[in-house]
Amino acid sequence: MALVIGILVVVVGIVVSIALHEVGHMVPAKAFGVRVSQYMVGFGPTLWSRRKGETEYGFKAIPLGGYVRMVGMYPPAPAGVRQRGGGLFSQVVADARDASTEEIRPGEEGRAFYHLSAPKKVVVMLGGPFMNLVIAFVLMLVVCVGIGLPAVTTTVGSVAPCVAETVTTADEECAPDAAPSPATAAGLEPGDTIVSFDGQDVSSWDQLAGMIRGAADATVPLVVERDGQRVDLTITPTEAQRQVVADDGTPVVDDAGEPVTEPAGVVGFTPTVERSSAGVGTAVEATWQQVSGTAAMIVTLPVKVGEAVEAAFTDAPRGQDSVMSVVGVGRVAVDVAGADNPVLDRVVTMLLLLAALNVALFVFNLVPLLPLDGGHVVNALYEGGKRTVARVRGLPRPGPADVARMMPVAYVMFVVLIGVGGLLILADIIDPVRLT
Repeated sequence: MALVIGILVVVVGIVVSIALHEVGHMVPAKAFGVRVSQYMVGFGPTLWSRRKGETEYGFKAIPLGGYVRMVGMYPPAPAGVRQRGGGLFSQVVADARDASTEEIRPGEEGRAFYHLSAPKKVVVMLGGPFMNLVIAFVLMLVVCVGIGLPAVTTTVGSVAPCVAETVTTADEECAPDAAPSPATAAGLEPGDTIVSFDGQDVSSWDQLAGMIRGAADATVPLVVERDGQRVDLTITPTEAQRQVVADDGTPVVDDAGEPVTEPAGVVGFTPTVERSSAGVGTAVEATWQQVSGTAAMIVTLPVKVGEAVEAAFTDAPRGQDSVMSVVGVGRVAVDVAGADNPVLDRVVTMLLLLAALNVALFVFNLVPLLPLDGGHVVNALYEGGKRTVARVRGLPRPGPADVARMMPVAYVMFVVLIGVGGLLILADIIDPVRLT
């Protein structure tokens, strides 16, 4: 059942994300008067389609992409430019121009995409990636504001019978002659909420943890709320070696990967964790962190792909931050669905996984190379820049940018993307990313 749920979540999430991405292109294109002849989700053989108005809507067999066919994507060859040359690339360019021209029906020349102004072209091409960014942000809002983020409270969840002397023995059972933990000796009970420590009011777990760490071997007064009543206790934190934690909450390790420890006061209880609604600002920050992190990964994509392939065919470990294919995302979803965690936690992880997928679609499509949306944006900006310079200098208005000349680049990029995708799929089959 976990396998089925994981696969369904990934497939449905990908299909919806792709479908809305293409809607982001189609809506502004239609609004600007461009004739959209096809709206398709997927590639390969058509499974279902229906024509409504002048547009055919449908689904294809392979849900790994989609497209909106906008009439007249490539303008005719500029005056004085040879239409066909003898080389392969020249034939590719000429074929692209011919196919684009054939789509334009008589009397609808003005509805061709290449007739749009540069700003309108930018809006149309950015509409798809922007839609993925909106989806990711909405999912972040659901998690951060709707469901809430986990936060450690000052309420006691469980009380340890003893305290481990070092971080490496923290999970071991108590020795027969082990002294009771300070929490047990003080009479702390699960459900107690600590409201005061050493005479200072306690408002957060971070504050309380800092006070405990700095009070080793000191006997201090402790006030807890138990069953609606305040109870005065006395506690003496004991000194033990505990791992150093950075400001961002990540454990600190040395060059050999071993935990860095320091003496600190401990009392031997585990706090409860509750979800609380965060503000919209938290969702914005989380989305931005996803975007910036994904952008950094794409900049180093060749290195990341190499590391994933190396891990698949050698003993090198594959980190949880490794770049993945759709197959890898699916396997992570299966792991999440089958994990022994509360249902709500698994739902949150699935939502965050889909948010990360949409952020990846947003960032990756901004790469300024055809056939990606960013390549069309760059051509539109180039066209707009030429026209601005001509207007300032009083020169005739230049025609549309000859985007068809970039088709060889698009074909090379397509081959590269297929190759990279194949390598990552292979790596995800042989040595998938594991959550634990």
